[in-house]
This record gives sequence, structure tokens and C-alpha cells, in this order.
Amino acid sequence: MSEFFEIDFIEAGNSGSGDAIALRHANGDGTEFIHVVDGGYTDDGDKLADHIKKYYGNASYIDHVVLTHPDGDHAAGVKKVLENFEIGVLLMNRPLNHIEALVPLFKYEYTEAGLIQRLKNDFPHTADLEKIAEEQNIEIRDAFQGDYIGRFLVLAPSRERYIQLVVDSEKTPEAERKAAFEGSIFEKMIQAVKNIVAEWGQENLKGDTEGTSSENEMSIVRIAELWEEKILLTGDAGVNALMEAYVYATGLGVQLPGINRFQVPHHGSRRNVSSDVLDLWLGARLGSQSENPGYTAIISANQKDKDHPRKAVVRALIHRGAKVVQTTGVTCSHHGGPDRGWSGATPLTYPTEMEE
Repeated sequence: MSEFFEIDFIEAGNSGSGDAIALRHANGDGTEFIHVVDGGYTDDGDKLADHIKKYYGNASYIDHVVLTHPDGDHAAGVKKVLENFEIGVLLMNRPLNHIEALVPLFKYEYTEAGLIQRLKNDFPHTADLEKIAEEQNIEIRDAFQGDYIGRFLVLAPSRERYIQLVVDSEKTPEAERKAAFEGSIFEKMIQAVKNIVAEWGQENLKGDTEGTSSENEMSIVRIAELWEEKILLTGDAGVNALMEAYVYATGLGVQLPGINRFQVPHHGSRRNVSSDVLDLWLGARLGSQSENPGYTAIISANQKDKDHPRKAVVRALIHRGAKVVQTTGVTCSHHGGPDRGWSGATPLTYPTEMEE
């Protein structure tokens, strides 16, 4: 088979949303590579494993498994993937790997042993995955700025920023930090959001003013150019992570704006993006809606999720010429991939209202 790539976004979660992504690409010589990026909730891990076995040639080996950040709606399902396949490398950033740098940043409030226990309690999914990987002799690596995951280059976070984010997360009240239920605590805190009628081009994003959690800002942001298409995977990254990623990418000579396949951060939350940061990655607002969208923006949001995606985010993406699609069952974004007999995804329509 000729060169191709396919990125499958599994509709994760139940009433809320999660991220569960399978990615396969092949070189011209027929060599194929399979990656998993996050696994959604526990049941989503089973769906992800079944999908890979069914559509990826009954694969039993996965080259790379990436946990973008330690939230349960991304991490829980990864356990099922580790248990169902032979894994080349598990890539995730672990606070315990940096304990010597962390202890003094807490002004020695903890002994090293005490801080280790605290971090295990605060990042339970990371600790669980590490235990499974060690039992199965799976190699675990950090993934920081400048590292490669196959053909994907990690743009954020840097090691230094990650360590600071771990410290910052410890300052967050416990109920917010752990947020074990489906959906973001930041979205759920707002019981009702009023919608207002808005003209073309008007935006009301919150990434600059309210932002997202430190855990979300830890998300591993990475880019690849596969067959002349730039793919950006963002996890739940916020404005700060996206800015760090942009500065690093352009410093390496990556030509931006100009993303062809854009994973919209955090299920389409308006707390993770701003107008300015979207301008940098995707381009300035157009004068009117494009009849021929220039790129695809994929939102991992369950169809039953009442909080995601936000209308303001869908509007902002369409303002910049995107075809915006939301996960339904399995949403595949591909270039030359095998024909599965699927029909094209129906894009979201332009909302004439947005959140106040």
C-alpha cells in the first residue's frame, strides 16, 4: 500500500467527554506505525482496543502510547490498551521522575519521601500506568519539548515548565485538582451560561482571562508533517501551552499559520483558547464564511455532552476557515487511508449565538 495516514478519534465518555485517539501511518515501503494518544475513560479503552484490532489489520503491537496529561478522562482507558497489546514505548511525564527538582520548590515543606507519597496520591492514574508498565516490562519515557514520538515532534511542555506546573497544581484546592467526574470542573462550576446573538467575526473566548487547570497545561503538544500535511495534537492544552508550542515551532522554522489537521483542545472549551492564539496557529479571521474550508478542526466531544463544544469555539474556528467536526462514534481524519466504506463527516454549522 502507498503512503497514508489515518487518525481515528473515538467518541469517548458518556454524558461528558474524553480523548481516545488511534493513529496509523505507512511509508512507501509498506512499513506501518501505530500510535495511541490517550484512552478516554475505562470503557473507552476497550472500544479503542477493539477498533485497532478491527481496522488496523488485527494488530497486536503498538509502537507508541502517549498519555498527554494525567486527567482521568484521558488516562483511565490507557490501562486497557497496555493490557491488550505489546507496547513499544509508553510516553508520559511523571512528577516522581523529577523529585529532586521539586522538593526545594516546595520550600522543603515535605521530606522527599513525603512528597513522593503526596504526588502518588495526587496523580493516581500516572502511578497506576507506571505500575502496569513495569509489570509488563514496557519502556517508559518522558516526552518534553524537542523530543520525537515517531514522526511527531513535542513542542510543549519544556521540562522546566512541566516542573513548575506540578508545583502550581499543588496550590489548587483539592476538589478542583482531582476533578474525577466526567467533564471539567471549570465548566461544571457554571450552572447556566446565557447565549447572546452575535454577528460574524465576534468572539468571546476565555483562555486569556480565566484559563484552564495546571494539569491541562501539562498536555503534551506535538506536531508532524505527514505527506505535506501539518497535524497538531493538543490534548487539553491551554493558551500558555499553545503559546509555548508556537514559539518553539516557529523558532525551528515551522511555517505558521498553516495547520491542516487541528485537534481542538479540551473538547472545545473556550477556556483553552483565545482569539490571538488561534490567529497564530490557524490564521486571522476571514471577512465571511469560506465555501471551501482550508483545513479540518476535530473536537473530541461526546454527542451527549451538554457543555462541549462551546459555540464560541466553533464560531472562532469557522471564522478562520475551518471545517469543524465533532466525534460521532469514530471520526476518521485521513490522507490516502484504506477505504472502510464510511461516509464523510458532517461538519458543524455556524452558530449564530455564542456564550455570554
